[in-house]
Formats: sequence, structure tokens, C-alpha cells
Amino acid sequence: MSGVWTVLLLLGCVFLPALSHGALVISQDDSTPQGSDGATRLLKKRSTDNAEVEVYSLKVDCKVASRFAHTVITSSALNKANSSQEVFFEVDLPKTAFITNFSMEIEGQTYTGEVKEKEKAKKQYQKAVSTGQTAGLVKASGRKMEKFTVSVNIAANSNVTFILTHEELLQRKLGQYEIMTRVKPKQLVQHFEIVADIYEPQGIAFLEAYGTFISNELLPLVEKTVSDKKAHISFCPTLDQQRKCLGCEGTLIDGDFFIKYDVNRAETIGDIQIVNGYFVHFFAPSDLPRVPKNVVFVIDRSGSMSGIKMKQTKEAMLAILNDLAEDDYFGIVLFDSSISTWKESLTKATKENVSKAQQFIQGITVSGTTNINDAVMKAVDMIMKGKRDKKVPERSVSMVILMTDGMPNSGESSVPQIQENVLLAMGGNMTLFCLGFGDDVDYSFLDVMSRQNKGLARRIYEGSDATVQLQGFYEEVASPLLSEVDLRYPDNLVNSLTTSHYKQLFNGSEIVVAGRLTDYSLDNFLVEVFAHGYEEDFIIKGQASAQEWDILYPEQEYIFGDYTERLWAYLTIQELLSKRETGTAEEKGNATAQALEMSLQYSFVTPLTSMVVTKPETDEEPEGPLIADKLTEDERQKAQRFGHFVPQLMSNAWTHSRISPTNFVDGDPHFMIELPEQEDALCFNIDDRPGTIFNLVRDQLAGILVNGQTIGDKKVAPDGKVNTYFGRFGIVHQGLGVRLEVTTHDITVSQDGKQAKLFWSDTASLKGANMDLQVTKDRSLTVTLRDSVRFVVILHKVWKQHPYHQDYLGFYTLDSHLLSPSVHGLLGQFYHGVQFEVKDMRPGEVPEKPDATMLVKGQELTVTRGWQRDFRWDVKNGENIPCWFIHSNGNGLIDGNHTDYIMSGLFKTV
Repeated sequence: MSGVWTVLLLLGCVFLPALSHGALVISQDDSTPQGSDGATRLLKKRSTDNAEVEVYSLKVDCKVASRFAHTVITSSALNKANSSQEVFFEVDLPKTAFITNFSMEIEGQTYTGEVKEKEKAKKQYQKAVSTGQTAGLVKASGRKMEKFTVSVNIAANSNVTFILTHEELLQRKLGQYEIMTRVKPKQLVQHFEIVADIYEPQGIAFLEAYGTFISNELLPLVEKTVSDKKAHISFCPTLDQQRKCLGCEGTLIDGDFFIKYDVNRAETIGDIQIVNGYFVHFFAPSDLPRVPKNVVFVIDRSGSMSGIKMKQTKEAMLAILNDLAEDDYFGIVLFDSSISTWKESLTKATKENVSKAQQFIQGITVSGTTNINDAVMKAVDMIMKGKRDKKVPERSVSMVILMTDGMPNSGESSVPQIQENVLLAMGGNMTLFCLGFGDDVDYSFLDVMSRQNKGLARRIYEGSDATVQLQGFYEEVASPLLSEVDLRYPDNLVNSLTTSHYKQLFNGSEIVVAGRLTDYSLDNFLVEVFAHGYEEDFIIKGQASAQEWDILYPEQEYIFGDYTERLWAYLTIQELLSKRETGTAEEKGNATAQALEMSLQYSFVTPLTSMVVTKPETDEEPEGPLIADKLTEDERQKAQRFGHFVPQLMSNAWTHSRISPTNFVDGDPHFMIELPEQEDALCFNIDDRPGTIFNLVRDQLAGILVNGQTIGDKKVAPDGKVNTYFGRFGIVHQGLGVRLEVTTHDITVSQDGKQAKLFWSDTASLKGANMDLQVTKDRSLTVTLRDSVRFVVILHKVWKQHPYHQDYLGFYTLDSHLLSPSVHGLLGQFYHGVQFEVKDMRPGEVPEKPDATMLVKGQELTVTRGWQRDFRWDVKNGENIPCWFIHSNGNGLIDGNHTDYIMSGLFKTV
């Protein structure tokens, strides 16, 4: 998908007494399916209510480094009135982009967003809703964009500056990258600027920039400076140049600003960028002959397709059939409750055959219900029969293109069963593309089924250009160049690789692979690409060398931060989000957990996270949270069907994205049990002498054992309290033959008689067939065991001269749902949850920490509301998590007594 920026600056100026007081509003919003027309009408209405809020600055600044776009949108406004005004800021951004930062500067005070797991952000949201505040607003999105909206009350004669940052990888389509900025400020802006800097080490082949609203008079203001590897584009009209006419207040700035470009291509392994231990490989060879294709068009002719939908489908199909090459083979399957075909077998796309097929298309009539399963099965059978009978070229690419507007309601109607049937029938031998018409189609069903079969789904929006949408999609996949593309890198030098095998490479597109290097000082490494071409196999090998960016672009150090690492993270998260929809139950759980972890680590607002901004307090209204969310296409569709956001819808979205809890021990030592099903947590402490070894996790069926040994402070503090922490962990996976000893100094790994040592002082990784270790310098160790649970160990560094404290460790479990029901230990016994009830809340010894009675495991316990700090995302300060504290070493909550968990050795079970 092309990169899209949109800026819709909405300034409504309304006196506060007329408003319902509430929290700030941020939403991903595009309220009309045709784009931003609805938002434009709203903008016109509000912006004419009062002219005393002036937008005096608006800047869109985009930096693109090797296709990865980092966009910062900054807008400043002044309330010139003598009373408080509400200022609205709306930005349309690409659906494929992730928001990475948002902040507001109000009278010298900065309010910055923080990315959190949705489950935790939801609690703030629900609290705001319960007090009558409007804490979140979600509407449906348009074709390419979703809307970010924020409103804030500004005091008289005060300023506000909004800063929004988002990032995305530009996707090459039909031989070019596209960046679109939609600007509709609806008033003159004193300082208006669109700036883009593009850095492409391959060299820029062509570049054009223009605007739909730019007249001949404004055209000279579009400044382009293009050198071999760099381009600078700017558009900065003055106030007078923005005016519709001399002396009037209307603005010409109302439309879309486009930048389109491509890079130089060579018949090599492609372009590889290596920066700070991460690499990205762009592969799109030039001048390859197209590979013949076998395509079956599966067309819905059920009653719901009557009228304009079928008319546009016919128009598109007539043009698509004309574009078939003579060495292509094609078929047509029509379906309602029954199935019919143009011909029973694939037919060569000669002019005569195409003409007859067009006549058949013209005669389609609609009626009946929707039997998707049998229609797709018929298409698969036609392709497989053509291959078996050797009627199609041996070196050809096969695909099915399904066009439908409805839900399966005839024949097999179970969505999971249809997906399973199609997956088994296709067997990896062909690709499925699904085109869903309108808002009623089950897009999630089509999307998952396409991705399961190495294709993609595309929503066809109802409108006058639906025919163009259909033709445009077909053009993208009309010319396959390679099939079964396999990009290979040295196993001993690369880990955490994104997808490196692709079913097809189409003309005008590009394959992008990213990964981490285990050797940061690497100067070059071997890259190999294998694929099936038109007449023979495509094989190419070469040495990739690290690019010295400070030499290529001496005035721009790395353009914006470590862009290769962020590009790798962006791609990895996108792929994990896809796996959580298409994989097995185990794969879905693992992918969700990893995607969430990375979204938080890199501050990406994804469907698993929310951005929370604390609202500035005013005398008129209480403080409340601002929530920004990223919806999935399925959630967007549900929101659009409801028309507006309602709290229940958001709750469903969070339930949909829920993952297994993270239980951990960190601190003195404090145990934390997260229970998302009950939207609460339990915690307890263990007091014993330093040097004691406790069993934390023991799963005999999985062969996993985790023990931890406590350490004490350097000396007893003046108050006489003996603090203990974990300073050593032993981790064993008997089935994989893995043993780890983790201390505050180093990590020792033993497997199959071999031993290796990693140090906290270095960022490093160790990858094997059964295990993946990743050390982040002086911060964390992530232990990933094949097909099993993941552990994270946090290192807490203490000032060496501290009179009492010393370094210690925290232990966190991820994917605990993968362990067997018999898992036990101080942590393990809670991996599958625990039921409890809290009643009789009453004042405790500390006013902000009430006591209560807890019913758990048939007992009544006195518990205290408190907090435990989670250090996964902030090692220094941690994040306070509310929990019910169980006293007396957890007695009554844990099975037995805490002494039952004392072990005789770090790797012992007794």
C-alpha cells in the first residue's frame, strides 16, 4: 500500500458551558466509507461557529530512509478569545501506519502519550466512562486512512501545539511508491509547510510531486531538489498565496498533495542496508520476463449482487479479460446456491476465447443464496485438473480470484470449516485473492482465508469507481515474474528474520526482508535468492556489504534514529499480527504475545496496544485519560455497522486481543499473579533468609524446571529489616537438553555437553534449533524455548557504592498457557488462573490501601489493596499494577506452606 498522510485540521470554537465536560478524545476515525467527505462537512460546521481560534502554524515533515517513512505533523493554534475555547485537531493517517508518539504543549506544559497494553488502558477508559466522561471515540475508517482526533479546552489568550508522529514502510505498487498528504485546514495558516526528504541509496530513478488543488499560479511553489540518492520536496505558500482571491479569507489549500517515486533497479541480489546490527533487503529485479498464469475468476451472482454491484463487476471483468496474455489460461465459475462454469476446464486466453468469455459475462443474471465453499472448490479442481492433464505450462503460476459481497449461507456455511477445506484443497499449490464488495461482506473471513493461502484480501468500496478498483487490483497481480521465491542468509550470522519465502513476485512490486545480525562488526555476508522463472530457475548469489550512512549522507546521521531496527520491528509486528489470525491456536498465542511485547518496546500503537495521554486539569472539569486505538479491519467494520463508538464495542475489541497473563516475581521478592479474566491481580511476598532456593515453575510433563536463589542486602539496614531478592535462576528444559544459570553477572548456557557464556555488559543473542536467547545490554534476557513457554529475566542495576543494596533479578513468564495443567511451583500453580471473590472492603492501616475479605480456595483471608511494580517496560522506575496483597508469605493462597517450595540446589526438584 502506498504511504498516505492526511491532515484535516479541525478548529471548533465553542464556549465551555455548552459542552459536556469530559476527557480528551483521540480516535482512529473516518466516518464515511468514501473517505473524508463527512469529516469535511463537520469541519465546515464547527470552524464557522467562531473565528477566535487561529491556526498559525501547520507543518507536515516526512523523512523516508530506504522506503521507511517517519512523519511528524505539528500544528499550533492560539485562542484569541477572552474565554476558554475547545480546539479540535484531526489527522488522517495510513491504515498501514503505526502511531509512535503524540504530545500536546499547552502554556509551557507538555502532555505526552504512553503506549500501553489495551487491557491496562481499558481500565482507565472504563473509569472515565463510569464518571460520565467521554474517554474514547472510534468510528469506521475509509479506504486507505483512519482518523486521529483530539480536542482540548484552551484558556483565553493561550496557545496549544499538537505533535503527532507515525511510521510505516512504503509498499511498491505498479512500479512506484506513493506518498499522499490530504490537507484541508479550512482557513488561512500563517506558517504552512509540507516537507519531505527522501534518502535512497539505490538512487532515485524518477520523482514527481503535485497537488490536486495546485493551480498554475501555485505550481512554482512546489520545489524539488533531486540528486542521485536524495530528494527534497517542499510546498510553503504564504498567506496571500493561499487566498482564493485578493483580500478574501477563503483558502485554496483543500485537496491532496502527492509525491511519487521509484529507485534504480539492477539485475543483482537487490539492495541491502545494514545499520547498527540490523539489515533490510529489498528485492525487485528488473527486466524479467513474465511467467504465464492460470487464473480462475469465481464470481458471486447471488441476489445481493443485483443492481450496481453486478453492473460494475461485469464492466471490470470485460476489461480484465482483455488484459489476459495469450499464454495465460483462465476459467470462470459463477455461484449462488448452485455452481456453474463457462467451460469445465481451463482455456487458453486466445482472442477468440476471450471474446466468447466476455459474451458469457454479459449474460450473467442474479438470484439465490451464497455457496462460497463449493465455488472455490470447483475453481481449485479446475486448476489441479489442468496441471494433472498437462494442459497448462509447466512453469506457470496458479491463482483463484474470488469476488463476493456476502456471507456463506448455502452449502457449507461454517466459516472455519470453509477455511479449512480451502486450505487443504489448495495445498500450497496456488494463491487465493479475495475481493469483498461493500460493508456487509464478512471481510475478516475473506482476509484470513486469503492469507492462509499466500494471497490477500481487498475491500471493494461501493461507489462510482468500483470498476476501477477491481481493475486496479487485477493489474497488481496480472504479471507474475517469479514463483516460490526463497531468500537465504547465513544461519550463523542472522536471526529474528522476517518472512523470507514468497509464493510470487509480481511486476511492479517488491519483496522486503529484515533481520538482526549476530555479528555487529560484520562487513559482508553471502545472500542467495532462488526462485522459479519463466523458462528456468532464477538463482543469484552475492556478497552484501554494510553501507556507511555517514558517508552517503554526511549531513544526516542515520536520517532518523536507527531506522533499520525500527523497520525490522515494524515488519515483524505486522507479520505477527497476521499469524495471530491465521495460525494454529498455539501459533496464535505465541504471535499475540510477541507482537504485544514488541509493540510496547518500540512504542507502536497496534491492535494490541493503546496510547494514553493524561488530560490537563482545568477548574471546570476533572482530569481524564485520552485513549488512541488501532482497530483491525474486522473491528472497524463492526464500528461502522454500529455507526458510532459505544463502550461495549471497545470491550469486545479488548476481549478479542486478550493474551495469556504474565506472572512474575520481582523485588523483595514480590510475586505477582495477573488474572485478566477477573480484571484484577494478586500479589504476595516471601520472607526467608538469604541464600534460600525456591521452586518457581515445575512442569513434569513438559520437562521444565525453574528455581531461584535469594540474596540479601550488603548489610542489615538501620531499621533492622532483612530484604531479600532473587540473584540467581536455574532454568532447565529436559526434553531439549537445555540448562541455563542466570546471575547478576552473566548467563551460562549448557546444551548437549556444550557450554557458552553471555554477559550482561553486551547486547547479544544465541540462536539454536531448540532455543533462542536475546540479551539486551544491562536490561533483560529473553529465553524462548521451542514450542514452549518464554521467560524474561530483568537485571536491576544498583549504584555500586550503595551502602546496602546490590544488583538483583526479576523473573517474568510469557506464553504460560502453553504449559500443561499439572504445572506447579510458587508461580506455576497460578498459570491456569485462580478463582476468588472480594467482599467487605474497609479502611486499612494506610488510608489509600483498604483491607477486604477474600474468599479463595475455600478460605477467608484478610487482604490489602496495594501495588506491585512491573519492570518489563521501564527497568528503572517500573509501572505500578494494582493488586490484592495476601499476607503471611501467601498462606491461604499458595498450596501448602512457602517452605514446601524450598529446594536443595539450583537445579534440584527436592
